[in-house]
Amino acid sequence: MKAFVVEKDSKGNFISGIKEIDAPICEENEVIIKATYSSLNYKDALSSIGNSGVTKVFPHITGIDVSGTIFQSKSKDFKIKDRVTVTGYDFGMNTNGGHCEYVKVPSEWLVRTPENLSDKEIMSYGTAGLTAALAIDELLNNGLSPNDGEVLVSGASGGVSSLAISILNKLGFNIVALSSNSNKIDYLKGLGVNEVILNEDFLKDKNKALLKERYSTVIDSVGGDILSCALKQLKYNGIATCFGLTYSNELNTNIFPFILRGIKLIGIDSVECNLEKKQKAWNNLATKYKIDNIDYITKEINLEKIKDVLKSMLEGKTSGRYLVKI
Repeated sequence: MKAFVVEKDSKGNFISGIKEIDAPICEENEVIIKATYSSLNYKDALSSIGNSGVTKVFPHITGIDVSGTIFQSKSKDFKIKDRVTVTGYDFGMNTNGGHCEYVKVPSEWLVRTPENLSDKEIMSYGTAGLTAALAIDELLNNGLSPNDGEVLVSGASGGVSSLAISILNKLGFNIVALSSNSNKIDYLKGLGVNEVILNEDFLKDKNKALLKERYSTVIDSVGGDILSCALKQLKYNGIATCFGLTYSNELNTNIFPFILRGIKLIGIDSVECNLEKKQKAWNNLATKYKIDNIDYITKEINLEKIKDVLKSMLEGKTSGRYLVKI
């Protein structure tokens, strides 16, 4: 079968590209999926250059998402021709991922693809969409409504945040986008944001202990001073969700927003959350969260284009989602 493989050569350099390799063998409590679509995520980009925090086992097939149809099954819960999706757990990290024609996974990693989402549509969302849905679930579960005021979304042109903005826009929220790149303003306006603030302007008062209340909630994908500064601007009883660290994995803040305004900071994990929670989020993406502008956010490529796009992703030159047709 064809696969996008990352290898370590005799000099310790990491090389990647399309190879013909043996198809996997199905064992007890496993399935083989005939892949139709995968996607590209930042973890894939890190894995492609040998980042040990993501992947330690090489040769390695990247791809932390996949959708398709079961080709072989040794599971009592899934049968041949079932449509399934895999995201999270160790998939695409130290276990071979979805950038190949046939994918072997433990059956306990599978969720059933909702009937009203095609394989292409569910991978247009992928891990990014699942993460966005889980974050929005937390906001709604904590009583947030469009009447509560502005929502701030950081890292706004990235895959997760682009999808979060689109879902929030569909639900009627007033959205302010944070971006590091002025070239992304038109793209973000096209998603339906009401205002775009550049990171450098947002951080001007980052050293103050507390800032004027503005936002009812924050969806943060970057961490660091961006998240710290956002917390200081949450309204009383405001809520922030966080799931990324592209700006920094450090959070230098103080206790004042928590004890004077009663805010909440909620971490979002789409990797190890249980299957019931994942299935609910996917069902929401198939129904009340399903967006009309998914094609505006998504660019479709094939296996041969993965290497170029991952390079651009590492250089910060991409926006939205990349869908991989297998």
